[in-house]
Amino acid sequence: MSSPLEILQKYWGYDAFRPLQEDIVRSALDGRDTLALLPTGGGKSICFQVPTLCRPGICLVISPLIALMKDQVHNLDRRGIPAAAIYSGMSYRQIDMVFENACNGQYKFLYVSPERLQTPMARERIKRMNINLLAVDEAHCVSQWGYDFRPPYLQITEIRALIPKVPLLALTATATAEVLEDVQDKLGFRERNVFRQSFVRSNLSYSVLYEDKKREKLIDILRRVPGTGIVYARSRGETKEIAHFLTQKGVNADFYHAGLPGDERSAKQEAWVAGKTRIIVSTNAFGMGIDKPDVRIVVHLNLPDTLEAYFQEAGRGGRDGQKSYATLLYAPGDGATLRFHLQSAFPALELVRRVYQALGSHTQLAIGAGLGESFDFDLANFCQTFRFDQAPTHAALRLLELEGWIFLSDASASPARAHVTATREALYDYQIRNKQADTILKTLLRAYPGMQSDFVDISEMVVAKYAKLPLEVVQHVLLNAQKEGMILYEPRKERPQLTFTRERVAAENLIIDLQKFNLRKQRAEVRVEHAIRFAETQHCRSQQLLAYFGEPDSKICGICDVCTGRHKVELPVSTFESYEKKIREILRHEPLPLEEILQGFALKRQDVVAQVLNYLVSEGKLVEGADGRIGFVPEY
Repeated sequence: MSSPLEILQKYWGYDAFRPLQEDIVRSALDGRDTLALLPTGGGKSICFQVPTLCRPGICLVISPLIALMKDQVHNLDRRGIPAAAIYSGMSYRQIDMVFENACNGQYKFLYVSPERLQTPMARERIKRMNINLLAVDEAHCVSQWGYDFRPPYLQITEIRALIPKVPLLALTATATAEVLEDVQDKLGFRERNVFRQSFVRSNLSYSVLYEDKKREKLIDILRRVPGTGIVYARSRGETKEIAHFLTQKGVNADFYHAGLPGDERSAKQEAWVAGKTRIIVSTNAFGMGIDKPDVRIVVHLNLPDTLEAYFQEAGRGGRDGQKSYATLLYAPGDGATLRFHLQSAFPALELVRRVYQALGSHTQLAIGAGLGESFDFDLANFCQTFRFDQAPTHAALRLLELEGWIFLSDASASPARAHVTATREALYDYQIRNKQADTILKTLLRAYPGMQSDFVDISEMVVAKYAKLPLEVVQHVLLNAQKEGMILYEPRKERPQLTFTRERVAAENLIIDLQKFNLRKQRAEVRVEHAIRFAETQHCRSQQLLAYFGEPDSKICGICDVCTGRHKVELPVSTFESYEKKIREILRHEPLPLEEILQGFALKRQDVVAQVLNYLVSEGKLVEGADGRIGFVPEY
């Protein structure tokens, strides 16, 4: 068996693990159920990929993020590690084949969406697989106390019963202490075992700037802070407007949201990662799983409704350890707007039933059918057809998700896929009888080796180019070849997918747990109030975030807007003079770093003292040296 470090060096080219990674890997290899809390950019995927490669068998990875699953499968394939993913939108035959290949040991990693765990096919095949590790990504989704609860995650304990000797590794980037406890309970941990990296980001300056004219302030920020950046906007339409505004002002910017075609999203993302686009203006659909360490500025034009979301998005800045800035632009009324959106997110149950009934009509599903079935779904078209308003309809769909009835994915481009199933003799006979099919199938087999043993991603455009035929002809021929039983062909998909995670019932039999509904609403209200308090409280921003995530005794950061005195705190003259006198006593022998000065004061007073220090430096009464030490000006 190869050692973890040998695996890390062989496949990733790293000479050492990041902090805590090796401890987590060892825990998994020791067969212990393990919960890893690593902030954004902490290298979570390495923690389950390395131990899997150390031993025979496959890792079953449960993840709710289709785009991230595809990205990880692609990255593993590039490293010569066989992997596959199963998610909404795939055909029954394609899913069946991937599961069978996993049972036969053709992959080291199989990524599965949590909704898929409920199907009989998944459960039967999982029992047959040689699984050496069960990895649960975004593990906070299992907790009803968390900000992104997903009911299908509760099925994981049932899967564990099928593979009782397999250890579980749960991973998350954002979770409170309460959520960490709940995750271990819900996943059936045999013992408490948490590896937790501190959420301190000493190089990241958090700021909340109170601004009415946000666009003008955004321009000012981007001109002052050089380098790559992300600007988060609330709506898809706003991303385009802001990007256009920035471009007009001479800023190299583009926009991104989940409603764009897959090719366009990929092109925009690649241009930004490569540095061809400086600023990307996006909804929260952007950034997950993107490894770009040199982001210097992250600006939020609107306050997210949870500190978990804010911390994760802001944390995409400065992963290389260099000084970076996370800035929230906050206007009077933003808090009230957030509270209004919260109320809209919990629609009347009568509307929920009407929307559910319309889904059945839209998909033409019979009562008692639909478990695990996926359909193309366009929200705007659905609302137009059934005369619904989009905002409350989206909220109703979200509630149906939370109650475990459906799963709705954003648009996530799935490439065309093909697999030759006919025997060589049958295929040869078919090609002789169909001249166009002969040309196209020969092109396919030359361009994409391996099609006769498994599904392979293909480009219909590439096939059309080399076969010197129109794209429509290629697609038509491939569909006909599928009808004749020669191949299995999955055309490219761009639209969002609606998946029924339970059999369809009559609308009057739709069960909504009112107690859970009300509890979920109360918890959401608490999270919104925490977010508003973060924006409106004049206390070290880093300390506020760290306290929320279970680190109440953290030191003040010294670099946020509060600590650097951008928000003046009125102090009585006597109090100010008292602080200044004590600071002078502390510095009487030699200049000291900020942290050492603050240690001379009670923790609850340190943020105010930091502002006094900043004022004394800005007024020339103290001086900060190149080494960061603060001391007296000689003539003072």
